[in-house]
Formats: sequence, structure tokens, C-alpha cells
Amino acid sequence: MTDHTGGGPTSGLLIPAAAVADALVRLGLAGRAVPPALQRLERGGPVIGPAVVTGHFGSVDVFLEAFAAGPPGSILVIDNGGRLDEACVGDLVVGDAKVAGFGAILIWGAHRDSSALREIGLPIWSLGSCPFGPRGVRGQQPAPPEQVRLAEVEVRRGDVIVADDDGFVVVSPGDWPRVAIEAERIWRTEARQAERLRAGESMREQLDFAAYQARRRQEPDYTFRQHLLDRGGAIET
Repeated sequence: MTDHTGGGPTSGLLIPAAAVADALVRLGLAGRAVPPALQRLERGGPVIGPAVVTGHFGSVDVFLEAFAAGPPGSILVIDNGGRLDEACVGDLVVGDAKVAGFGAILIWGAHRDSSALREIGLPIWSLGSCPFGPRGVRGQQPAPPEQVRLAEVEVRRGDVIVADDDGFVVVSPGDWPRVAIEAERIWRTEARQAERLRAGESMREQLDFAAYQARRRQEPDYTFRQHLLDRGGAIET
């Protein structure tokens, strides 16, 4: 999978969701995390792409419309109201999404045909599986929505989604370029620190924790986060 967002230096790189979340915090931006009840069907690496959003009204034609409208690398976000008594996608829809060049599917609801979906290999997140398909067409299909709501989280068309085994982070497209720069910086810094850790150099040594403690005694308001920024380090804080 590659980054098709066109947003800065991460093009072609797959930055983990945790690094993007840390970048949002560091930049003081309001990040949105898709509810942790959504679980990935098959473990794998990160996926980054623009959101294509749709509701579900008991018929798959809304998904076919989305596949025609979304650019390659898009992530389809389906709002099925969190229903667990029906699956709104199965192997044929997911197979068509892959043919259309979509990067992943996020379902606020259930899927089915789990074994076939694993063979197709397109990353899928959902609330679980259900053998029943749609329970019937529910009203007239409206025009494609500009946004959907997953529990308390709003996802808009064009939002940048970063998804991996930790879950989803949703970033406004206007914020993405600077978030991408900061996330890549954090990711590369932590990768270097992990390499040094594997070589036996503790995080206390790498981050000069003794110096932080000494300064904290003199300046009680001095935070560890500020110490990291001063030294160019990165770690969960």
C-alpha cells in the first residue's frame, strides 16, 4: 500500500497511526480516533488514504457508486449504524473495491465471507462478522453524503485516514501536510531510538534522564515533554 494523499514527505511511506496521533498532540491539533470497537480482520501494515464516505440502505449500489467516484488509494468508510444483525459487505463488494484500487474499507457495522476476504487481502476493519446479508432496502437512497458519524467520531469526505493494527486516526486534509512532516520526524526518531535500544543503550541513557531530573529539581515546572523537545527525542509521554 502507498500513500495516495499527496500530502508532503510521507508520499510512498507508511507512517504508523501512533506517530500520526503523537504528531497531532505535539502540534496541538484536534485528532479524531475511530472507536476501538472496530477491529482489523487480518493483521498488517499501515494504510494511508483519503476517505470516501457512504451510508448503507440495504443495497450495494451505494458502494459501486463510491468505487467509481473515489481516486486510487481511497479508504471507503461505511456507516451502517453499528448494526451487528446484518453484514453490509462480503467478498464480491470487497473484491470490487480491490479492482477499483481502493486501499481499505472501514465498516461501522459487520462484514461476512471472512475466509474469502482474507484471500482477497484488502485491509478490512469492522465491528465483527455476521452470516446474514442486508435485511432489506431501507428507504430511498439519498445523494452521496459529505460526512458520516461513527459513534461520536465524524469522518468527512476527503479526510486523511491513517489505519493500522492500532486503529484509525482521522486528520483534516488542511492539517495533513504539517501533520505528515511531524509524524515522519517522530517515526524516524523513534526508529533510531529503537535501534539503539536493541544495541543495549537504555532510554534513560539516550534521553539523558539524569539531566532532566537535575533540571526538574531546579525548575519544578520543567516537563519531560519539554526535555524531549529540547533534545530532539521522542517517546510516549
